[in-house]
Amino acid sequence: MAEPQFLDTPQGRRLAWHRFSGREPGVVFLGGLRSDMTGTKAMHLEDWARRTGRAFLRFDYSGHGASGGSFTDGCIGDWAEDAAAAIAALTEGPQVLVGSSMGGWISLLLARSMPGRVAGLVTIAAAPDFTEDGMWAEWSDDQRRACMEEGQVALPSEYGEDMIITRRMIEDGRDHLVLRTPLALPVPVRMLQGTADPDVPMAVALRLLDHLEGPDIRLELVKGADHRFSDPACLETIPRAVEEVLARA
Repeated sequence: MAEPQFLDTPQGRRLAWHRFSGREPGVVFLGGLRSDMTGTKAMHLEDWARRTGRAFLRFDYSGHGASGGSFTDGCIGDWAEDAAAAIAALTEGPQVLVGSSMGGWISLLLARSMPGRVAGLVTIAAAPDFTEDGMWAEWSDDQRRACMEEGQVALPSEYGEDMIITRRMIEDGRDHLVLRTPLALPVPVRMLQGTADPDVPMAVALRLLDHLEGPDIRLELVKGADHRFSDPACLETIPRAVEEVLARA
């Protein structure tokens, strides 16, 4: 695999990225929390883009993968800035954003902050507002106290070592919530969600579907699929959804 190139953002962070040219609108993959641009979904989508001649960009947020920085120094606002910087510097014109888990939240923030650069959205187990609704709301009093008084709390993770969630991440998340105020999306949106996802329950997708305002928004539920959404059948739904968005963009 080729070595990544690097982008220095206006905020002073260093992001690793891969891209190739092709037909526009291009496609940008936005990964999830603690994931990186070499994951199964990102690479499957890149294979599709290469086969079809579509411009494609994948990158790592700061503190993730091959990018600079520490994960525990970052927060939603930082990673949304990283994504905006990558799109501004490394793509041309409106792009279709494909956001997985946290990347789904970031794609919504970008659609709100830079609508002229967003041609459409595809979300995969989108996790909007998860720091508030999926963490803080479900934590015990002891976990909340540790986060606020000690500055961080360690959460067990089935994907590897404990995940450290900082006070800054929780507080910054509250400045970037998208489910508390109206969110109009005039572009085509396709949401993919597994019914057996233990990390982002189906209720989150239904809440997001009800919340979004737009003329072309659809939710596809995949029975039995989990949060990874990475078995062959699930993977094939991603480029299909992207093609549908591209056809309507």
